[in-house]
Amino acid sequence: MANTDIALKEAMTIDGALGAALVDLASGMSLGVLGGTSELDPAVAAAGHTDLVRAKQRTMQMLGVDGQIEDILITLTRQYHLIRPLTAKTGAGLFLVLILDRQRANLAMARRRLQLIEGELDL
Repeated sequence: MANTDIALKEAMTIDGALGAALVDLASGMSLGVLGGTSELDPAVAAAGHTDLVRAKQRTMQMLGVDGQIEDILITLTRQYHLIRPLTAKTGAGLFLVLILDRQRANLAMARRRLQLIEGELDL
């Protein structure tokens, strides 16, 4: 089982990773952040994505959609933002954000690796 630091370090080994964060959905605060550039602050991106995750959860409730969000993908001109809510009981109310360079990333591989990292995360 991996702790937050190990999980974020593993996320940063994914091809094209620019930044990663573990975020509390209730507050929008990052519990851990790695990476970033002068143009990209993963903590700021993660806080903004909190509203997106909440909105999607509300929409699912209004529509009566059963199940859980596996991941949310935001495609930008130069980046992918991959958001993965944690499914373990110990991770309830948390989500991972992985920001990828679109030119260097393999999206399918990144999704799979993030799924594996999430499965190993022990909080």
